[in-house]
Amino acid sequence: MKQITKTIIWLTLFSIAMGYLETSVVIYLRKIYYPEGFKFPLIPVSPDIAITEFFRELATIIMLVGVGVMAGKNSLQRFAFFIFSFAVWDLFYYIFLKVLLDWPESLFSWDILFLIPVPWVGPVLAPCITSLTMILLTFTIVYFQKKDKPIQVTFFEWILFIFGSLTSIVSFMWDYVIYLSQGGKDKAVWTLSGNTNMFNEIRNYVPQHFNWWLFGIGEGVILFAMFLIIMRLKNKN
Repeated sequence: MKQITKTIIWLTLFSIAMGYLETSVVIYLRKIYYPEGFKFPLIPVSPDIAITEFFRELATIIMLVGVGVMAGKNSLQRFAFFIFSFAVWDLFYYIFLKVLLDWPESLFSWDILFLIPVPWVGPVLAPCITSLTMILLTFTIVYFQKKDKPIQVTFFEWILFIFGSLTSIVSFMWDYVIYLSQGGKDKAVWTLSGNTNMFNEIRNYVPQHFNWWLFGIGEGVILFAMFLIIMRLKNKN
């Protein structure tokens, strides 16, 4: 038990430090592109900065996967430590932004989260809820493995996890898809091979409505799958 506690502590410290590094880069970028404060529509970013940012984000994911692989003792634990590190990193990214820039103004401030296949946007509260769910799933896995109750996810539970995750992802893309369907003329995808500025394709887009119902369904399905696993393992001799 002491070893797993030590691992969690070091993963937490590592992820907090990565969150600070992420915040530092974003502060530099906002000083350059948003000197009067971050807001939509997004300001076009030159191709060299855009490509650098793309690979920086990719490098961040590789680092989080790597620390999960190194810290875990089996496949499920490695996955758990990866999503735990990702969640802590994401939460502290917003915490440090609030401390250093006093942003977001509230948990309902809009942020851009991802760009592929279309821009993912949503209130800051939504990715924070997702991160807390990932932390809860991690502790569920660790708890039962320490009780010598290996977690075996059933086919039905996998379907619930996949459906819930995809539904949550769609909720982040929902507003932009609605924008396109209502006559938005912008292109949906920025590519590495293109020679145009990043965000040229969404220079007129301002988020209007986050689909909380869709997001809530996704979260609810994931939590229900976790509930089924917990109840099954609690009743297991």
